[in-house]
Amino acid sequence: MPSLKLLTSLVCSTLVIVSSAAAAEPETFDVVVYGGTSGGVAAAVQTARLGKSVVLIEPTKHIGGLTSGGLGATDIGNKAAIGGISREFYQRIHKHYQQSDSWRQQTPAEYQKLRNRNSPNENTMWTFEPHVAEAIYRAMLKEAGVTLVEGERLDLKSAVKKAGNKIEAIAMESGRTFAGRMFVDCTYEGDLMAKAGVKYHVGREANSVYGETINGVQFGQPHHQFKVKVDPYVKPGDPSSGLLPGVHGESPGVHGEGDHRVQAYNFRMCLTDAKDNLVPFPKPAGYDPLRYELALRTIQAGQWDGLGAPAAMPNRKTDTNNRGAFSSDNIGMNYRYPDGDYATRAAIWKEHEQYQQGWCWFLANDPRVPQEIRDEVNKWGLSKDEFTDNGHWPHQLYVREARRMISDYVMTEHNCRGDRTVTDSVGLAAYTMDSHNTQRFVKDGYALNEGDVQVGGFSPYGISYKSLVPRREECGNLFVPVCLAASHIAYGSIRMEPVFMVLGQSSATAAVQALEAGGDVQDVDYAKLRERLLADQQVLDWTGPKPYRGQSAAELPGLVLDSEAITNRGDFGTGWVDGHTTPGYVGKNYLHDDNADKGQKRFVFTLPLKEAGKYEVRVAYTAHGNRATNVPVTVAAADGEHRFVVNQKKKPAGDGLFHKLDVLDFTPDKPAVITIETKGTDGYVIVDAVQLLPVK
Repeated sequence: MPSLKLLTSLVCSTLVIVSSAAAAEPETFDVVVYGGTSGGVAAAVQTARLGKSVVLIEPTKHIGGLTSGGLGATDIGNKAAIGGISREFYQRIHKHYQQSDSWRQQTPAEYQKLRNRNSPNENTMWTFEPHVAEAIYRAMLKEAGVTLVEGERLDLKSAVKKAGNKIEAIAMESGRTFAGRMFVDCTYEGDLMAKAGVKYHVGREANSVYGETINGVQFGQPHHQFKVKVDPYVKPGDPSSGLLPGVHGESPGVHGEGDHRVQAYNFRMCLTDAKDNLVPFPKPAGYDPLRYELALRTIQAGQWDGLGAPAAMPNRKTDTNNRGAFSSDNIGMNYRYPDGDYATRAAIWKEHEQYQQGWCWFLANDPRVPQEIRDEVNKWGLSKDEFTDNGHWPHQLYVREARRMISDYVMTEHNCRGDRTVTDSVGLAAYTMDSHNTQRFVKDGYALNEGDVQVGGFSPYGISYKSLVPRREECGNLFVPVCLAASHIAYGSIRMEPVFMVLGQSSATAAVQALEAGGDVQDVDYAKLRERLLADQQVLDWTGPKPYRGQSAAELPGLVLDSEAITNRGDFGTGWVDGHTTPGYVGKNYLHDDNADKGQKRFVFTLPLKEAGKYEVRVAYTAHGNRATNVPVTVAAADGEHRFVVNQKKKPAGDGLFHKLDVLDFTPDKPAVITIETKGTDGYVIVDAVQLLPVK
């Protein structure tokens, strides 16, 4: 009788032989979907519902990506913009929580009182526990008859077999190959896209590339920023001692210029304060308290931003995100991730996990942290019934942005703002243009973050079909609904899980129509595609209320300079926040000083003149009860400087847009310079536009 060791050897040998045999012939499907993210699930389900064979390949043992990986506080923008399978998923979430046995740690009424995004009168629910999301996704895949393959990832050395501009098959590291007529890359990283020879971009484009205003390096944005002066050196005040971890000493770049930097990643933590379901924050291996010295100094200087941004999930759980100057975002540590091989990514992933777990442990246990903060943090812990196979830690890193395809149509800031409208919409995006910080550097001897941008105030807008497909010469049978063609700042609006599901479904529908027509994905008949998408309850056009659209500077008389037209602000413009809630402004928005850091902010308008003469000088602002009554304005004219004080609580007289300061003399050899300051002001200071009207 053979020994146990020999039996084990024989069984393993048999498994290897079977695996090799399976690898000899490709497993063939009509459509191959790579990446079991939320978008991948929607793409696979739609393909199966349309009667085609489909395989969904997920490199890990979990499906759903961020939606099942901790991001339970769905970033929506506008619920009415979400349709199709995406809305169906949130309807299933709602149905789940209508069952009494779904509530273990609290009642629905108790949860309804907390901060959440659910209306009691709708049949959708937009907040949920991670394990519930994954269970629903698995049920949807099973019901549709999708073939699900888990634990298989692309062989990056020989990933794609192509004939001409068509992918024929893709190879896994295990040796398994999958052949298909159509392929859909639904990974956050865009590996299939890249290995298929499709062009893409990593990092931030310069504003000049697509004529944008908030792409590239962005100084002066106030969110998630140090509000106190924090010394970044190992030995305070001594640059020769070196910089603390997480701070770099290089040039941060030039405002508006592009760079290689990628917005920060983190884990969306599912925390709980239910004692019987709470696991204390673990102390990670390799914990180094110096990594959190900057956080300690920030707290000691008087800035405590809390334990992230916790959004309430059912059963006394949270989706806890980044918040403030020093939080769960591991700023500047992910630049090599998008193009990295698996080993590089694994190291970055592990470093992020170690950093974030260490940050939580530091706040909860370091005796130098004030006791009241430690007590606040120790009310929370990891959820015992979540991520049970991963130490209760999220199994998905929040890869907010990686590769972005470059195709025949690139979505940009112009689409988000509504200045450019697509004619081949395959879904709507509605979220704020949102980028997290990309770097932490030294300015004037203190730590400063850069890269966070949050600009909204626009209607839901269409996403172009052409932004989901590569250029014809690069690939004729591939869809890229997650790493789609979008600039950095536009991607910050599009990159939301409900939208990925919308685009995954639309891609699958187009894939089926392309294979039935026998043509390239670039040849899909949009009218026919649109008809099917609408039949499947996708939302393709926004017909709801639209926000106020500002006065066009080009249509106003005289010389008009709008603040948004000044993209290179030099040493001014720091700390101003985009505003759009109060109508009656010029252009797309106005700026305000957030009623903070008085005396440290100013804004300068410089207007060259071609003709000498008298000009009526006017400034635009949106009046409101919270505005300052004593805004200092200085005008440099031909005869010197003139100083004024403007009460921005009062609506400008006349046209209600511009406030007249005075009639002054100007000459071509000396431009008009109008400076608005905040020093000593008693409310919000508004900066919008200036106007010079010639006086005959």
